[in-house]
Amino acid sequence: QVQLVESGGGLVQAGGSLRLSCAASGRTFSSNTMGWFRQAPRKEREFVGAISSSGERKDYADSVKGRFTISRDNTKNTVYLQMDSLKPEDTATYYCATGPRYGMSRQRAGYNYWGQGTQVTVSS
Repeated sequence: QVQLVESGGGLVQAGGSLRLSCAASGRTFSSNTMGWFRQAPRKEREFVGAISSSGERKDYADSVKGRFTISRDNTKNTVYLQMDSLKPEDTATYYCATGPRYGMSRQRAGYNYWGQGTQVTVSS
């Protein structure tokens, strides 16, 4: 059984920054890929970024590349999403997820556990 809990969301002005955290329970955190997805109203849930179990490999959606940074601390069972230069179009509910295969990191089907999400709102 794995539980993921996101935190750090909130309201921020365009150009500002937020850091999201995802705390994971369970004994397999260090062995799993961690991903971030987001979902805006009336939109599909979309891939944001992913990080391999060791933290050596990272992947980002084109829309956030250069602005967002994903990292993990396996000693704390926590993954982070540092979001800089935020834009209004980044407004969404952000979800973290864990899965066994980095090769499927861009796909929702590649993850077997999901958090409940944290809201990020970026004002103009």
